[in-house]
Amino acid sequence: MSLAPAWLIPAELSGGNEARLLRGGDALFPRMLAAVDAAQREVWVATYIFHHDETGLRLCARLVAAARRGVKVCVVVDGFGSKDSLGALHREFEGSGVAFAVFRPLDRWWRWLQPGQLRRLHQKLCVVDGEQGFVGGINLIDDRIDLHHGASDAPRLDFAVELRGPVVQAVGQAARAVWTRAWLGRDVGEELLALARGPARLVRAASLWRRVHMPRGQSRLSHPLPPVRAAFVLRDNLRQRRTIERAYVDAISRAQSTVDLVCPYFYPGQRIRRALRQAAQRGVRVRLLLQGKVDYRLAALAAQALYAELLEHGVEIYEYQPAFLHAKVAVVDDQWATVGSSNIDPLSLLLNLEANVVLLDGRFAEQLRAEIESAQAEARQVTTPPHTGWRALLGRAWVAWIAHVYLRVAGAAGRY
Repeated sequence: MSLAPAWLIPAELSGGNEARLLRGGDALFPRMLAAVDAAQREVWVATYIFHHDETGLRLCARLVAAARRGVKVCVVVDGFGSKDSLGALHREFEGSGVAFAVFRPLDRWWRWLQPGQLRRLHQKLCVVDGEQGFVGGINLIDDRIDLHHGASDAPRLDFAVELRGPVVQAVGQAARAVWTRAWLGRDVGEELLALARGPARLVRAASLWRRVHMPRGQSRLSHPLPPVRAAFVLRDNLRQRRTIERAYVDAISRAQSTVDLVCPYFYPGQRIRRALRQAAQRGVRVRLLLQGKVDYRLAALAAQALYAELLEHGVEIYEYQPAFLHAKVAVVDDQWATVGSSNIDPLSLLLNLEANVVLLDGRFAEQLRAEIESAQAEARQVTTPPHTGWRALLGRAWVAWIAHVYLRVAGAAGRY
């Protein structure tokens, strides 16, 4: 099979990259700490959760040490995901030289009433010296701690990828952009309007726009591209609203033998459901690894509402049992692979700021598939839906109504 690179546009596909798959924080955090310790010029961190546990405070100390030796250190966290840790983080970073920003803070009661607050920073990015990048689904919190359920013996199933090469430039641009948006403290449009009214308005507005906009690839591609071919794929609320969704749909639609998709919060829209059904119907083995140990009951109900439809069309469904599942990864035909922050649900695909890396590399895809199959071996296969008949129809209608209302309140446009 050949997945032609043209489908990746508007994301830019580059060659000559290095990619290391990292399973869980036990693999990621030592690599990230070592990178921060070796930083010479700059460190950018963007994350949904930055917890004040031992793991988070260890990273805080390393970031502070880097700033004090003259490295530019910029950190941005989500105001909802990290709300319980903001006080501790402010204390750790105060006076240290670390530029700490909060994306859409919830420090005033009236902020909860703003529709834009439903659009959260869900990316997990770290870039060091513009040369080494980390992208994935792993928050800055110990794998064995869950903010809602406490401590557990088994670590969450999650993944990240360590990158070197041309693709890191786009990761760095995205981290700088989201940090700048949070640092400014207002919507991008309002900032540009304010600058346009002031002196030297065009120059200042152009400079700000370069800082706040997320990277977007060009339509020109170099052929042939050497391994590892990679593209950094974003979802934002400006120009790239459906980019990650299109990447999944295009890859699944081109599949010829296998599709393996791992996701904790799974409630795909019409496009992805259709692509999964059609792939299974043409003989592709489609396997979904979803939550078995549930953290949010509504999320589990949303996924289960689709089980009957998917099973009827030959899609295999597995529920991971040993621990909480947080990974957002997929492999298609042992060639196409993605690791990132985006779930397959309305929040990730229509509202949040998300970031995935897509890799076209047989060796990386084979390694990721081996990890997925190892996890599937510990999962329970679902052969019959939990509900049938009128109960199934009622449950599906209820979940669809909840999703519809939520998206309308959040201001999401278009059909899902």
